Amino acid sequence: MQFDQLRRREFITLLGGAAANPVVARAQQLSAKAYRIAIVHPSVPVADIIERGGNPYYPAFFKELRRLGYVEGQNLSVARYSAEGRENRYTELSHDVVRTNPNIIVAAASRLVLSLKAATDTIPIVAVMADPVPFGIVASIARPGGNITGVSVEAGLDIWGKRLQVLREAIPTASKVGFLGSHQIWNLPQVTALRETTQQLHISLLGPPIESPIDEQGYRRVLQAMAQEHVDGLIIGDQLEHVTYRRLIVDLAYNGRLPTVYPYREHFEVGGLMAYGPSLADVFRRLASYVDQILKGASPGKLPIYLASRFELLINLTTAKSLGLSIPPSLLLTADEVTE
Repeated sequence: MQFDQLRRREFITLLGGAAANPVVARAQQLSAKAYRIAIVHPSVPVADIIERGGNPYYPAFFKELRRLGYVEGQNLSVARYSAEGRENRYTELSHDVVRTNPNIIVAAASRLVLSLKAATDTIPIVAVMADPVPFGIVASIARPGGNITGVSVEAGLDIWGKRLQVLREAIPTASKVGFLGSHQIWNLPQVTALRETTQQLHISLLGPPIESPIDEQGYRRVLQAMAQEHVDGLIIGDQLEHVTYRRLIVDLAYNGRLPTVYPYREHFEVGGLMAYGPSLADVFRRLASYVDQILKGASPGKLPIYLASRFELLINLTTAKSLGLSIPPSLLLTADEVTE
């Protein structure tokens, strides 16, 4: 009798401990089925696609998944893939991922998502993308249809004109501006929109495009060429490869004395002069919520594409002073954050 009472007391204690920790309790409920997700990135090394890696946004993604009750090694299995900056690997890599038949594919970058779309129309894909409609990734923002949903980091093409205007306000005499992007990006609608704004402001938009593989040597080559062209400033495209190499790009722009506008907070946080755009950590937390909804049975085609809505203007006055650049008070007043 005493033994039975002891067993009962231990069970109640264990149950109370789980109830006190909702994440543990939910993980225990889900442990009967281990979900399998595949994470695919165009350039982040596989070793960095982890919660404690050097990447700025996967820690936020895995932390949010854990908050939602998905714990790697318990009820979640994660396979990681990287194209290592080689765009010509997208097709082969996509087929390799699809062959493993995961429950969900988590992807980043519109061109990589297009390759995954061509490889499967059944496995749910949750992705970080530019505007997916012009790319032909989904039919509409409100009702994507098919097997793809996720987050768009572009709230319309006018964001590119805004970035150029920010640079022009910081450097009123600018007549030549460099744009950092691959060949494919140079032929897409966002660069067309940027060209239209440069023409209106009588500014020349210069390259050269960065070639695949996108790596350290490629960045050094392109930014050196822009410095030799004596561009007055630089706009960094929103390719996620540029986040992988964010420290290198910021250092090269600084050493080349190139005032630069970056697309993400993550560039600003490592010393970038100015950034106008969303925080990718926030975006990837949102991505985790889509994974949760689909694993609970939601259809990706019925989940609206989430449009990043919080765009911040960030200005680093320390970098500005080091470059000998005086930021106009009118621009500082419109900034969401100014660091000195």
